[in-house]
Amino acid sequence: MNVLKVGDIAPDFSCKNQYGELINLSDMKGKKIVVFFYPKANTPGCTAEACNLNDNYSRFKSDGYEIIGVSADNEKLQKNFSDKFNFGYSLLCDEDKKIINDYGVWGTKKMYGKEYMGIIRKTFVIDENGKISQIIEKVKTKEHSSQILG
Repeated sequence: MNVLKVGDIAPDFSCKNQYGELINLSDMKGKKIVVFFYPKANTPGCTAEACNLNDNYSRFKSDGYEIIGVSADNEKLQKNFSDKFNFGYSLLCDEDKKIINDYGVWGTKKMYGKEYMGIIRKTFVIDENGKISQIIEKVKTKEHSSQILG
């Protein structure tokens, strides 16, 4: 598993979003980017996290940030999730888990005493030069914006 650290160059990616548009990280050089990884669209924790970020989206934009969500869900699931809550940002459909693996967020999880493989909820903040400036490993889904913006 790839282990990224603050100061590393963020792995570039090119992936379709919920509307079939190709999103390239390299096209966003010069902007601050929040890339948040979540396990599954429309589940309680993921909904709380995504809605908290969306509720504060105008503040992120005014502070110079763009937000990108990433999960392994397909375009239809991502579009339904986005449309249901009117998200202002892109949700990437990383079905082949390339970005998920490049960012090292695929790993062993535990629930009800059972272990399984899945997406580990984690957020990376990337600066204008493409370097990782912050990594949030203990995401508070209902307060995630304040973890990023302070």
